[in-house]
Amino acid sequence: MNPRVITFHYTMTAEDGQEIFSSVGSEPLAILEGNGQVIPGLEPVLSEMAEGEKRRVVVPAEEAFGEYHDDWVIQVEREQLPPGELNIGDMFQAADDAPVMVVTEIEGDTVVMDGNHPLAGHDLTFDVELIGIREATPEEIAHGHAHGEGGHEH
Repeated sequence: MNPRVITFHYTMTAEDGQEIFSSVGSEPLAILEGNGQVIPGLEPVLSEMAEGEKRRVVVPAEEAFGEYHDDWVIQVEREQLPPGELNIGDMFQAADDAPVMVVTEIEGDTVVMDGNHPLAGHDLTFDVELIGIREATPEEIAHGHAHGEGGHEH
């Protein structure tokens, strides 16, 4: 069976009910089934839904953005980072295969950086509406992602 393109709207909320993101009111998200384009805990639910169906899905942290790892938080000396202005939220990556580190604290010459995803350790709730589902085209399968109306240019 060929992969399918699944198009859906979603609203993602945190454990406290705070909305994190919503696609409602903008373009729906289109994914190529089986290519890991959404968090692991959401794709199997999308794959079993019918067009027009709505569901609320609670995805545990380990199937969302992973557990929080205390050992991914490090302290470095300011001189180890590139020169220039440094702000909370700045991101650095030492190598292509290294995690992205986010500056979370600056105290004098000491900088605290966190390699966890900002949503790591959090269970997330998704209100999902499946807009459409169709067979993927050979071009989409070859490219590894869904294409919009009228195709896609690289």
